[in-house]
Amino acid sequence: MTEAAGPKKKAKAKIKAQAPDKPVIGNDSVVAFHYSLCEIDAAGERSGWIEQSASREPLLYLHGHANVISGLEEAMVGKSAGDKISITLEPHQAYGPRRPNAVQRIPIKHLHLRQEQKKLRPGEIVAIQTPQGVRNALVVKAGRFNVDVDTNHPYAGRTLYYEIEIVGVRPATADEVAHRHAHGQGGHHH
Repeated sequence: MTEAAGPKKKAKAKIKAQAPDKPVIGNDSVVAFHYSLCEIDAAGERSGWIEQSASREPLLYLHGHANVISGLEEAMVGKSAGDKISITLEPHQAYGPRRPNAVQRIPIKHLHLRQEQKKLRPGEIVAIQTPQGVRNALVVKAGRFNVDVDTNHPYAGRTLYYEIEIVGVRPATADEVAHRHAHGQGGHHH
């Protein structure tokens, strides 16, 4: 009877030794995560959720390449799939302070409008060609030939609260590192 017990113990030990450790988030890791986001007001109270990703595919990003805001990237270092994080980020850790000079009047002809965008209204997001490439902006006021736009990120100047659930961590491929961003399922073609 003692001989039969011996091989079972060895088998368990062997399985345990083969079980890989969970990958942890570090530079050149591809991270999949879900998030919920709300704002913290001046009194320290949370708003209702203003964004949530749980009903969609998880977001993917390449860690260490500034693909997400700095405060989230810092908070995720060393975490693994299944970990949950709750974090409050001040504006400098998130989308930065609001820049008052970011409101500009530009000719409508410089916008990249979708076909269905015939008449612009305040609150709409538009795409503008800039020396740094195409950038989104918020319409503040629309005229016949010009539009006033705010190029601040909509969350600039806000204190934000995130609840994060990390759903996957894996090493990046050579292509992902070379392209400086994560590629989704099935790869990514440039």
